[in-house]
Amino acid sequence: MKKRILVTGGAGFVGSNLCERLVKDGLYDVYSLDNYFTGSTDNHILGVEYIKGSTVDIAKLIDFSPDIIYHLGEYSRVEQSFDDIEKVWQFNKDGTFAVLEFVRKTGAKLVYAGSSTKFGDGGLGRDASPYAWSKATNTQLVQNYSSWFGISYAITYFYNVYGKREISTGKYATLIALFKEKMKNGEPLTIVSPGTQKRNFTHIDDIINGLVLVGESGEGDEFGIGSPEAYSILEIAKMFGGEIQMLPKRKGNRMTADVLTKKTEALGWRATRSVKDYIQEIRADG
Repeated sequence: MKKRILVTGGAGFVGSNLCERLVKDGLYDVYSLDNYFTGSTDNHILGVEYIKGSTVDIAKLIDFSPDIIYHLGEYSRVEQSFDDIEKVWQFNKDGTFAVLEFVRKTGAKLVYAGSSTKFGDGGLGRDASPYAWSKATNTQLVQNYSSWFGISYAITYFYNVYGKREISTGKYATLIALFKEKMKNGEPLTIVSPGTQKRNFTHIDDIINGLVLVGESGEGDEFGIGSPEAYSILEIAKMFGGEIQMLPKRKGNRMTADVLTKKTEALGWRATRSVKDYIQEIRADG
């Protein structure tokens, strides 16, 4: 009998790639719950059942008991979160509370997508923005629900994901996709000062490999899924080539983050893709 998997945010960047992989594996019945804030019907995968709605209403919208819930459907932009604090609260606090209550009711295992901002700048990153704070406190809440109510959980941490279906335009665009789009259009690559902030850019395929492993075998906190290679934003821009335009500093922009992959590697995970190779492929394709 196939396991029932619910992916919140299943029409988004990471969620759609996870849904695609789960369907391809053939071992699961896959469902998506998405409010389409940044998700898109263009990301729909054949074989997935899509339910439109907010995680706040998960108990009303989901009429079955999943075996695993991958909770990816939260607000996920650092600098923009200062302007979107109401959405941050709605999606990341109210929504996640509803998901946790649903987990408690159904007995599903929860795989929660935490944020590596929690480990930024020696731990100071957890309070640097509304987004970072909401995610860091949610990881504590997930752990507390396990202690209080005995839920089964695993917490993962992504590091600057790039690859197929990432958002390339608008204020929610991710860096690699944004640079790719600007390069294609002959526009300057914009970098938030000082440009020396380092990121561990991780390919979506490596993220999904880690998520599936953790979903099946992981239990507890600190399942980091991140490339060991760290590059500054300026170094990434220079890999793309062309004109660089520096922008003023912004609140919440961390300089570094610790990459905690030991527990994920113990499950058999390794990063297999390099952002440097990926950028070279983009440039070769013109």
